[in-house]
Amino acid sequence: MSKGSRAARAACAVVPVAAALAHIGPAATWLHGPRRLLLPALAGQGRPDHVALTFDDGPDPVSTPLFLDVLDGLGVRATFFVLGENVVRHPAQARELARRGHELAVHGWSHDPPWLPSPARDARELRRAVQVVRETTGRTPRWYRPPYGILTTGRWAAARRLGLRPVLWTAWGKDWRRDATPASVRATVAADLRGGGTVLLHDTDHASAPGSWRAALAALPGLVGDCRAAGLEVGPLLDHGVAGKTRVREAESGVPTTPGAVPSRSPTPGQP
Repeated sequence: MSKGSRAARAACAVVPVAAALAHIGPAATWLHGPRRLLLPALAGQGRPDHVALTFDDGPDPVSTPLFLDVLDGLGVRATFFVLGENVVRHPAQARELARRGHELAVHGWSHDPPWLPSPARDARELRRAVQVVRETTGRTPRWYRPPYGILTTGRWAAARRLGLRPVLWTAWGKDWRRDATPASVRATVAADLRGGGTVLLHDTDHASAPGSWRAALAALPGLVGDCRAAGLEVGPLLDHGVAGKTRVREAESGVPTTPGAVPSRSPTPGQP
């Protein structure tokens, strides 16, 4: 084999690897520590006296209404990252989210893993999800969180073209696990949560262990109580001031703000 042939074969072998790395490279932002330190806006770091409460994977006609009732009882509004396919299946539940004053954001069209590069598919499905949320609820989403928190090059580019801001999380409850309990969810969130943080929970078991949402539901009063005891307001990303953005007026968004913020020095919820 000539040197030219060997070089050509080597180049052909390198190109797919390089393409794959370019596609999945941004997914390194999934790593909690580097994301929080290097990309605080992407992590969802906001006002130091506020905690953003977010839910993924809904809406679900069985579980989501229960979360809405608990949130109503707590006087809390949240951001729900919905899947386009679930909005199509359960449009009344999506409208109920908006009617009760919660913020709707986009989690994608379906909860598929992103390992194979397909920028055209990413753009098509994300545009479709934004459109169905807007047509169903009359709200235009402003935030995007990819399934599994894996933000590929294609997903990032598609979100930016649609005017969506990618936001992940600073604390989660690992409430998707089969062995999740209300106590484990509360303790796991508290371990990483500080003022200005963004909490990830799930209002459905759409992509989680069957019935796992019950642990998050039962943990909610304690989580909110921990934040309030630490002098932190709990609300949606709309009020969170991500990357220094100021609060958006109610009249612009149709989402009521939550009054009663208490200034703090970013204490840790659940600790004195």
